[in-house]
Amino acid sequence: MQAAHRQLTDIIWLDDATGHDVLLTGAKATYLSRLSSIHRIPSGFSLTAAAFRRADDRGCLTPSLRESLASGYLELANRLGVSEPSVAVRSSAIDEDGPLASFAGQHDTYLNIVGVEAVVSAVERCWASSRTEQVLAYRRQHGLSHDGDCVSVLVQQLVPADVSAVMFSANPVTGSTAEILVTASWGLGESIVGGTVTPDSWTVQKN
Repeated sequence: MQAAHRQLTDIIWLDDATGHDVLLTGAKATYLSRLSSIHRIPSGFSLTAAAFRRADDRGCLTPSLRESLASGYLELANRLGVSEPSVAVRSSAIDEDGPLASFAGQHDTYLNIVGVEAVVSAVERCWASSRTEQVLAYRRQHGLSHDGDCVSVLVQQLVPADVSAVMFSANPVTGSTAEILVTASWGLGESIVGGTVTPDSWTVQKN
């Protein structure tokens, strides 16, 4: 019973209201979980921040965590009706996307991941990205302690987009809340978020 309960708490699905807690699933997954209650979004689950705290001394998944992650991936396959779905594996730290810092492009995201072993590897690399010198320097710059650097990891059905866009509900350049800024580019949205392309941009007046 104890092992079964642990597996349930390791994995939280986006359509589960338990996922609305940022301390469990991190900011990115929490916002998506709340969104899923009112909109249709690609299916997925989080490996919780509690699982991050139980990594072994090398920062790798323990056997019980691997089992939980594999079970989640197989359940996702059942939900989607495919044997090995292509997924996005995305870091979701508990203190990102807050009033002090966004962490945009700081933690790693891996796309087109297929199969249990590939998902395990991607999760471990997401965890490792939270301890890079780049991220540690970003935390110091924004006055953030290491107490909040726990990382949940979101495993979500990949949308094979031809074009992707990011929309800011307030203009991040001018600070105007009367404007929406849209940036878009060919391919998957990670190229925009990671700053590897110069996207097309539109500024839209809300009224």
